[in-house]
Amino acid sequence: MPLLELRGVAARYGPLQALHGIDLSVGEGEIVAVLGANGAGKTTTLRAISATVRTSGDIVFAGERLPRHPEAVARAGIAHVPEGRGTFAQLSVEENLRLGAHVRRDRAGVKADRDRVLRRFPILAERRRQAAGTLSGGEQQQLALARALMQRPRLLLLDEPSLGLAPLVVAGFYDVVSELNEREGLSVLVVEQNARLALASSSRAYVLEVGRVAVDGPSSALQRDESVRRSYLGY
Repeated sequence: MPLLELRGVAARYGPLQALHGIDLSVGEGEIVAVLGANGAGKTTTLRAISATVRTSGDIVFAGERLPRHPEAVARAGIAHVPEGRGTFAQLSVEENLRLGAHVRRDRAGVKADRDRVLRRFPILAERRRQAAGTLSGGEQQQLALARALMQRPRLLLLDEPSLGLAPLVVAGFYDVVSELNEREGLSVLVVEQNARLALASSSRAYVLEVGRVAVDGPSSALQRDESVRRSYLGY
């Protein structure tokens, strides 16, 4: 049974329908990429999972239908790092981390996890009292990931994590995600404009076109398929 499964999921913004019956799954301990051009429905797919857009169809997580409220989704074990990182610029690094654990009640566990993420991201430990808005783009992306990890999620949703970052910073970010996946079994669903990077970092991928799945399969197979690369991936 997949950890996450979308069955015939449609989504709309008012009169505009953005998704038209998406079928998608993520297995336990798997990294899955969602690719496609701007406006294909990639971000909306993550918002549908997070219950921040109106949807129909079935979204099943860990064998149960996922509640249609953002806080309930977080409590179920799904953390969402949105495009643009979504950090609270006026709050300190440490305050942002505490907000990441707002759905938890185990104070001792929260403190232990805060210490753990600060060890993983030493630059954040150095700047724990600094306002998040004063961090560099790469540091803010680290903070966004660290804040998501404070939820102790089973599934991490990443929306365009490479956007606006230098290649070396992006490589370091994906190294951390891969380590979390390999060592801790964290499942990841990542929306990424950089198709090469996404396919190299994932085991499977879905390519969206105008709110529908155009093609899906093992990432290695999509990398080798010249027609898929030319038609959908732009390289």
